[in-house]
Amino acid sequence: MRSDRAHPGPQTEPWRDCRARATLPQRKGSSTVQSAQEFGDNPVEVRETGHYTEEYVPSFVEKWDSLIDWEKREESEGNFFIDLLRKWGVKSVLDVATGTGFHSVRLLSAGFDTVSADGSADMLAMAFENGMKQGDHILRVVQADWRWLNRDVHGEYDAIVCLGNSFTHLFSERDRRKALAEFYAMLKHDGILILDQRNYDAILDDGYTSKHTYYYCGEDVSVAPEYVDEGLCRMRYEFPDDSVYHLNMFPLRKDYVRRLMSEVGFQHIETYGDFQHTYRGEQPDFFVHVAEKEYRMDDEKEGRYSGAVGTARSYYNSSDADTFYAAVWGGEDIHIGLYESSEEPIADASRRTVQRMAEKLDLEPGSVVLDLGSGYGGSARYLAGTYGCRVLALNLSEVENRRHEELNSASGLSDRIEVVDGSFEDIPYPDDSVDVIWSQDAFLHSGNRVRVLEEIARVLRPGGQLVFTDPMAADDCPSGVLQPILDRIHLDDMGSPAFYRRELTRLGFTAVDGGFDEHREQLVAHYARVLKETEQQEAEGLARKVSHEYLSQMKKGLDHWVDGGRAEHITWGIFHFTLDDFHLRLDDAG
Repeated sequence: MRSDRAHPGPQTEPWRDCRARATLPQRKGSSTVQSAQEFGDNPVEVRETGHYTEEYVPSFVEKWDSLIDWEKREESEGNFFIDLLRKWGVKSVLDVATGTGFHSVRLLSAGFDTVSADGSADMLAMAFENGMKQGDHILRVVQADWRWLNRDVHGEYDAIVCLGNSFTHLFSERDRRKALAEFYAMLKHDGILILDQRNYDAILDDGYTSKHTYYYCGEDVSVAPEYVDEGLCRMRYEFPDDSVYHLNMFPLRKDYVRRLMSEVGFQHIETYGDFQHTYRGEQPDFFVHVAEKEYRMDDEKEGRYSGAVGTARSYYNSSDADTFYAAVWGGEDIHIGLYESSEEPIADASRRTVQRMAEKLDLEPGSVVLDLGSGYGGSARYLAGTYGCRVLALNLSEVENRRHEELNSASGLSDRIEVVDGSFEDIPYPDDSVDVIWSQDAFLHSGNRVRVLEEIARVLRPGGQLVFTDPMAADDCPSGVLQPILDRIHLDDMGSPAFYRRELTRLGFTAVDGGFDEHREQLVAHYARVLKETEQQEAEGLARKVSHEYLSQMKKGLDHWVDGGRAEHITWGIFHFTLDDFHLRLDDAG
C-alpha cells in the first residue's frame, strides 16, 4: 500500500473525463496498450479500501521511482527515520507499506532486520528488484492486507513503519481501527509505530500548496488534487509522456489520526511536521506520527500528569496551541496583561503584568524563585535578567519547555534558569527550598488546587513570598453560569478570591497589603484584545498554520471569557502573601 509518492507539482486543471482511465502511448514496435486504471463512470464515487490494488496497475508501478527520485528523497529526508529508530533501540522493523522499496532498502543498509510487506504484488516485485540494484539486498517480502496482518505476517517487531502516505488508502473507520489494532498486536511490548500522512487539513481548509522541499522529489511529474471533499482526495499524476494516473484517497485529518491511535491503545503520540518537532512557520506538507505501545504503570512522569493537569499538558503540547500562542500571544508572556489602551499590543500589556508583580517583591541576586507553570519563560527571563536571581521554571508542557530553553540560551540566561518538566501538584523540590513562588494564570488548570497550595507551603521557606494571578469565579458567581467556560478548559470548577484567601490563611500565609489586587476589567480587556488579534491574523493567513477547528473553538472560548467578565461572573487579579515563620506543615500536624 503506497500512496502519492511523487513530488507535488503545480495545480492542474480540474478533471473533465469522468471515465478517468490512465493510459500510455503505444511503444514503438508494439501494438498493445499498457494496462489502464478503472474507476467506472463516476470516479469520485470510488471510495473503497480494497480498490487501491486496482489503482496500482503495472504501467503506473513502472513509473513510481520517477515520482520519488531516490537520491533526492534520501537527501531531503536525511537520517530522520534512521536516527529515530536508533534512539528507541530498534533492531527489528516491519515495513507495512513497502511500495517500491525505498525505506526498506534504507533500513537494511542501516543494519535493521527488516521485513517488507505491501498489498500490491507489483509493488513488491519492483521493491525486490530495487533491493538487488541498491546494494545487493535481498528483501524478505510478504503480500499482506493490513486488516489481516497477523494472518499474513508472523513475529513481533520493535517498530512498524507505515510511510508514503499509505494509511490514506483505508476508506472506512472500521478498517482504520482494525489496521491500527493489527499494527499494535504485532509490536513488542515496548515497540513503536511510525506513520506518516499528507497534511490534508491544509488541503481541505485552504487548498493545495506545497513547499517543494520534503518527501517527493521527482521534478518531471505534475501532481495535484483533482477533486477534494471531506471523504475523498483524488490525486492526479501526469508524466512527461502525457500519461495520466489517479489515486483515490481518504483525506485524514491530523488530530483524527492521533485520536484513533490513542483509542486502539497507543500510550503516547508525538507528531512531527516535515521531520521537525515544532512547525510554527508554514504548514508542513506531511505529518509524521510516532506512537508508543509501552504501558508504564509506574511511569513517574506520566503519574504526575493526571486529570485536569494531564488534559492541560496534552493541550499545551499540541502543535495548534504551540503555534497559536507563539503567533497571537507573542510566544514570550502567555498570560493576562495590564492594558493602558484597548489597542495596546498583547506582548506589551502582558509584560506590564510581570513588571507589576515583580515590583511587589524584594528580589536580589541570591533569591531563588520557583515559577509554577512557566510557559515559554518570559517571566523567568525577566526576573533573572533584571534582578540576577535564580529561577526554577516548572512547567507541564515539554513542547513549551524546549522553546523556553532555546530562548534562555539565546538570551544568555541558561545558567540562571533551570527548566523542569513537572506538575505543580507534585513539586519536585525539597521542603523550605525557595524564597519566592511565582505563577501566572496556571492554577486554574488544576483539578486539586488545595493540593497545589499545600505543595507551595511545603517548598516555600518561612518568611518567603507567594505572588500569583489566576482567572477565577467571582465570589458571588451564580451556580451553573460558568459551564461554557468550564467545558472549554475541561474543568469541573474554578477557584475564587475567597477560596484562595481561605486556604492560604489555613496554611499559614499572611496577606500583604490586602492580599489581592482585583483587575476584572483587565481580564475583559485582555480576552477581547486576543480575540481581535486572532481574527486579524486569521484574515492574514493564521489558518494556514493553525487548524480551523482549533481557531473556531478558541474564538468561542474567548467570547465566553469576555461575556463572563462583563457579567462579573469571573474575575482576575494579583495575589501577594507571605508564609509565616511558624506555619502549619501538614505532615507535622496531628
